[in-house]
Amino acid sequence: MIKTILPATSLKGVISLPPDKSISQRAAIFSLLHEGISEIRNYSQAEDPQSALSCVEQLGAEVEQDGNTIRIKGTGRNGIKNPVKDLDCGNSGTAMRLLSGVVVGVGIQARLCGDESLSSRTMTRIIEPLEAMGAHVSARNSKTAPLLISRSEALKPMDFELPIPSAQLKSCILLAGLFGEEETKVVEKIPSRDHTERLLGLSIEEENGAKIISSSLQDTIPNQSYTIPGDFSAAAFWLVAGCIVPNSEIRLQGMGLNPTRNALLGILQEMGADITIENERMEGTEPVGDVVVRTSDLKATEIPKHKIPNCIDELPILAVAMLFAEGTSEISGAEELRHKETDRIMAIAEMLKVVGANFKEKEDGLIIQGDPEFTFNSATFKSFHDHRIAMASAILALKGNSGSQTLDAECAAVSYPGFWDDLKALQY
Repeated sequence: MIKTILPATSLKGVISLPPDKSISQRAAIFSLLHEGISEIRNYSQAEDPQSALSCVEQLGAEVEQDGNTIRIKGTGRNGIKNPVKDLDCGNSGTAMRLLSGVVVGVGIQARLCGDESLSSRTMTRIIEPLEAMGAHVSARNSKTAPLLISRSEALKPMDFELPIPSAQLKSCILLAGLFGEEETKVVEKIPSRDHTERLLGLSIEEENGAKIISSSLQDTIPNQSYTIPGDFSAAAFWLVAGCIVPNSEIRLQGMGLNPTRNALLGILQEMGADITIENERMEGTEPVGDVVVRTSDLKATEIPKHKIPNCIDELPILAVAMLFAEGTSEISGAEELRHKETDRIMAIAEMLKVVGANFKEKEDGLIIQGDPEFTFNSATFKSFHDHRIAMASAILALKGNSGSQTLDAECAAVSYPGFWDDLKALQY
């Protein structure tokens, strides 16, 4: 699908954000582990959470859907069954990595597969620690999906220091640890998303500046009945669009404000963004609020390595904000971007190149010369079948002198099925 995006002279309206994709998938998987019925409101209809939902059904959960409300009757840790066919995780790295931990923990045999994009992403980071816990993992080229996982010996709890700040890796090990008689401990020196710890109520200690999260059979899996917050990563596109398009005011309702997810919010505010937060509240264990963004005069910024884990998914759209900020901005320490749905540093560079931006691509990031008056004629953007690149290019296209096109635009549905409709609604 090719989408044509016309220049915007104003963006105004109220957006009901799509449900948080990361939390939705965790809610489904953790409901499988809870023995009883969980009612999850505002469950995401995006492709990744639907893949996770299908997988937990294959593992024995009973799932009923009523619109965006999902009722899951979990099996508990003792009732999970061998799937009769592959666990198809689609495009979801979250589903594949978290479910791998569950499969190892319970000791069943399962084959986890995914689409072409997911099957190109390395799974070495989870394979090695899971094998240390007693798993047998067979992978294509010893590193990529499909993964055939089993365990013939007793689970070996472990102390594991995260080599990189990764919420998926952390969650994988902790989920396997939930099946151990003794505690498994994950040491996290640089913070990453903490949805798993919050939703499972896991024990957390602080030691020498590091966070130590523990899991074992002694942990009770809580009921997962709550309302999923609006996805901050989806909100990021409107936060930037509201800043760079003239005469704009966008209200984002029920936006997730988890402090391990919302670094972009603070970065934009430091750049001079006119953003206000109203009606702050809690939905289950997650903070949410209503956010209003208005047209702003942005200044350049530098994003150092320690901030990257908290804004990794938002870097494509942050690059767009940098292009219209006064001065030279730089992203460093983001080499992880090269191992996402596509090589996102390369994809961002291609997006900037087609509009004639002044920038430099680095191995671990980008240097972007910004100009609030920057403009360009029509452009054709490749999405590289990456949802975040497709949506970032659409926001960039709003600043052109004439209509631009985004190729393979349907991939936005991976995380934000209603993106194109919401974009049109804000313009008219």
